[in-house]
Amino acid sequence: MPKGGFSGMFNVTGMPTELKVSYWIWLIGGFLGILFGIIGFFGSMVLLSMAPGFGAIVLLFVLIAIVLAAAQVVLAMKMKEGQEWARLALTILAAVSLLLTIIGAASMGGQGGGNYFGFILSVAATVLMWLPNSQSWFKSVKGAV
Repeated sequence: MPKGGFSGMFNVTGMPTELKVSYWIWLIGGFLGILFGIIGFFGSMVLLSMAPGFGAIVLLFVLIAIVLAAAQVVLAMKMKEGQEWARLALTILAAVSLLLTIIGAASMGGQGGGNYFGFILSVAATVLMWLPNSQSWFKSVKGAV
């Protein structure tokens, strides 16, 4: 739970603009990941009934994607509260996004299989978290605690 309950999720006062934009990218991306993961879950259920072996593998990947998307939402909220470990974890998540983009592109033979848009957004959100204004905000929050 974010500070202040669910309404605290929308309170970004005191944060620099760069960090606000980064927060919203991570948060919205995570919620969209959960939504698309739920849709993928139902699709994998259909696939499971038609091709059990392949459907089980797809179901496993969909469940992992849902868990990662939920973790992204939680990490974004912790980053908003000034937790530097959450900022580092989101940076690692962006690196995982790069890896998944490369794997996706390679599996499709370079024919547009990677999620380049999602990767570019995660890179933008990561860069915004590490800019000087964001760095000083994290230091000020750490000093206030």
